[in-house]
Amino acid sequence: MKRLACLALLLVTATPALAAGASPFNLVNGTSGALGDLSIRRAGTSDWKPLGTAPAAGAQGAIKFSDPDCAFDIQATIGGSPVTWTGVNLCGAKSVTLKRDDSAGAWVDYD
Repeated sequence: MKRLACLALLLVTATPALAAGASPFNLVNGTSGALGDLSIRRAGTSDWKPLGTAPAAGAQGAIKFSDPDCAFDIQATIGGSPVTWTGVNLCGAKSVTLKRDDSAGAWVDYD
């Protein structure tokens, strides 16, 4: 009975976060280069959509975005080559920093 009660409590507390979806966030260019052709798609799809103006290296910009889903892929061109940040969780994200390193690849930090 306790397990059932704990599971019910977990579902009730997790549901509002999942139902919230993605909302506007600050995008920080944590790479060492300029981002071009900034676009976004729901994770697992192939429908890329423009995301807006990309901030310069080290700068940030407000992104007006809303979607009922949470998981997205973000893509930009850096130095003429496309870079994709996969599985970016935009539910509750206030700030997303795009990072890239030649040896480690592409990753995201959240604030």
